[in-house]
Amino acid sequence: MRIVSGSYGGRPLKTLEGKTTRPTSDKVRGAVFNMIGPYFSGGRVLDLFAGSGGLAIEAVSRGMDTAVLVERNRKAQAIVQANIKMTKEESRFQLLKMEAARALERVSGKFDLVFLDPPYAQEEIVKTVEALCRRKLLSDDVMVVCETDKTVNLPEEIAELGIWKQKIYGISKVTVYVR
Repeated sequence: MRIVSGSYGGRPLKTLEGKTTRPTSDKVRGAVFNMIGPYFSGGRVLDLFAGSGGLAIEAVSRGMDTAVLVERNRKAQAIVQANIKMTKEESRFQLLKMEAARALERVSGKFDLVFLDPPYAQEEIVKTVEALCRRKLLSDDVMVVCETDKTVNLPEEIAELGIWKQKIYGISKVTVYVR
């Protein structure tokens, strides 16, 4: 695994062995960013189920200013920290070592890009997007990118967001919500 493009492009990413974090492949990550960007002129990223941290690091590599990564698994946290260190710009990243629901109670400010790739996709995504909206954590131009198994059907609308784009890549489905 590696960063696909941007200022950290080509740098290797560490991942956790086994199925604990289900890292997004380079190919799918590249396709996701072609769908939503592919590059950004600033902004703030939230990755609530960070795994290896690859999505948030890729977003900063492609022009986002800062990222908040949330991961509850101790082993995955060490991988995220190693990957952040690889950027040599650690100040642009914040790792919250806790459950996503707890992190939502603690974060503040607005996010322009949110990544959701939870273990139990459908229920978790709906609940999380509703909480993000309720807590007013989303900018006006926010994109919420949800990665699920291709068999998962997410609702057309969640709170004040609706599906903008949806594509299937192998066994993964990527759904992007906007206002």
